[in-house]
Amino acid sequence: MINLFKGQKVNLTKDNPGLSKILVGLGWDINKYDGGSAFDLDAEAFLTGANGKVPGDSEFIFYGNLQHSSGAVQHMGDNRTGIGDGDDEQIKIDLSKIPAGIEKIAFTVTIYEAEERKQNFGQVSNAFIRIYDESNGKELIRYDLGEDFSVETAVVVGELYRQGAEWKFNAVGSGFKGGLKALCQNYGVNI
Repeated sequence: MINLFKGQKVNLTKDNPGLSKILVGLGWDINKYDGGSAFDLDAEAFLTGANGKVPGDSEFIFYGNLQHSSGAVQHMGDNRTGIGDGDDEQIKIDLSKIPAGIEKIAFTVTIYEAEERKQNFGQVSNAFIRIYDESNGKELIRYDLGEDFSVETAVVVGELYRQGAEWKFNAVGSGFKGGLKALCQNYGVNI
């Protein structure tokens, strides 16, 4: 298993020949916090073309659109508390089914109703993304985000991207203000 740091890229398929079905796990903890509202973090996937934009709104996979029409990407459902160890939300990917025009899948995490609840990623700790081989459960890579955030309400955690016949992973870890709306604008989703 490879532990990544921010900005590091790794070739996922070259080191794991025949890899097709992977599970992307995202997890987090909430710092001690006394705001009166529950924290609800949500994982999303944006399937983009070479231009970094989604070809259509159906290429935005989230709690309101759990599965891509190709069957290549499936969100395993919303976890509204994030309590407990391990992955809080999971996204299944079948690399062999990703449509030809999709060059990148960006994995993001947002805070639901962050502004109304006065919440941000400065109140979140131990956030991570990990990718494992669905066929044998072997963890391939893991990226722990660290405590780099303060007022952000959305984070681009990492991205899978196509390079020739290979799939690579980039540990991004960049924060956004403006929550899910800002991310949707960034990736070209109509909101």
